[in-house]
Amino acid sequence: MKFIRPIIVFIGILILWQLIVTLTDVAPFILPSPIEVLTTATERVNILIWHAKITIIEILLGLIFGTAFGVMSALVMSYYRPARSWLLPVLVVTQAIPVFALAPILVLWLGYGLLPKVVMATLIIYFPVTAAFYDGLRRTETGWLDLAQTMGATKYTILRRIRLPAAMPAFASGLRVAAAVAPIGAVVGEWVGSSAGLGYYMLLMNGQVQTDAMFAALFVLALVATTIYFIIDALLSRAISWQSESDPSHTT
Repeated sequence: MKFIRPIIVFIGILILWQLIVTLTDVAPFILPSPIEVLTTATERVNILIWHAKITIIEILLGLIFGTAFGVMSALVMSYYRPARSWLLPVLVVTQAIPVFALAPILVLWLGYGLLPKVVMATLIIYFPVTAAFYDGLRRTETGWLDLAQTMGATKYTILRRIRLPAAMPAFASGLRVAAAVAPIGAVVGEWVGSSAGLGYYMLLMNGQVQTDAMFAALFVLALVATTIYFIIDALLSRAISWQSESDPSHTT
């Protein structure tokens, strides 16, 4: 049932898209029909899969590094007060400077390979993970912490048994946001400088006025991003299955 609504919405968009193309008689190089796009995607499936693999690697590595750095930063800020004054400005800077502005610099410094795309994806993911996880750690129920300290629990035990479980819902929310925005860094990096990836292929097809192929790459990118999001969402739901969602019908 969870996937029925997205499928219905997707089919509805395709039908609306086809109606717009049919009724307006728009030129194919401006807006191809979904049938033309699907036909092109089928004909070029091997090329699209090859470019998709590159983009998927960039996204997943960005998620891994962004999440790792975010978790470490949140823990450091939570347990070492002096570190907050150093790390908080870094968090602000990572969001204040658009990744579009950083992309040319990173490509200039790191080359046209995989590394600058991973760095850009990492920068985008770093903020939501750090902010959400830090907020979760900071908002741990004080009564639980006081009770644990009264019973002689060590800081490590309190972290492992109380603060981490209490912060997991907030961390999951941040990671879901990160999963949704992760493709942005990879694709922007491919637009600025790359020789592979779905973003590069879209730019190449746009230059050759092969709009149907460009839309086919966009369709594959949307499919990849959606799949990654739902996989992460499913894993997080299992990890915090003990947290029941609030249901208004259960209130008294």
